Amino acid sequence: MKFMLGKKGKMTQVFDEKGVVSAATVITAGPLTVTQVKTTEKDGYAGVQVGFGVRKESRTSKPLKGHLKDLDGSFQYLREFKAEGARGDKVDVSTFTPGDTVTVSAISKGKGFQGVVKRHGFHGGPRSHGQKNKERSPGSLSGGGRSGAKVTKNMRMGGRMGNDRITVKNLRVLQVDVATNTLLISGAVPGRPGTLVEISSK
Repeated sequence: MKFMLGKKGKMTQVFDEKGVVSAATVITAGPLTVTQVKTTEKDGYAGVQVGFGVRKESRTSKPLKGHLKDLDGSFQYLREFKAEGARGDKVDVSTFTPGDTVTVSAISKGKGFQGVVKRHGFHGGPRSHGQKNKERSPGSLSGGGRSGAKVTKNMRMGGRMGNDRITVKNLRVLQVDVATNTLLISGAVPGRPGTLVEISSK
């Protein structure tokens, strides 16, 4: 399994050999350090824990310092992947090659409280015949025959939108730059610039 952690950057365009243009997201990825190896005998599953980024020593707790005592510095992020490795191993973007199909997960942008039109795609009410400031209202929420005059469970209503973990599958690696630890991945990736991105490929 191939895996990588990175931070989302800007979007750009990439031309291939035939001159076909593709939208791409620039991701500054790695290098990662294996901080712990999970075993089936001890932990119940097999995998590795990796560290990414730099955390100030003053902001590192004593248990975390003990966990990382024989490694270089402290890490801003710790994540686990179902892969093989040894403690202290380094992982960089060279594990990927252009054309690889990857799955990308990240936290989407938080949009705060939103109405039903933006959150669920409701069409709203008619724009005529006495409507006043009600075009984007949700309409009736309950009915006697449907739920006994109570709001039905899972009724789509206005509420908090965004700031969810989103996974996008079947994206392609367009370019790999080992010198600058950069990946160019086709299409849009969830989150704002600077968001932690998890990339994996089988």
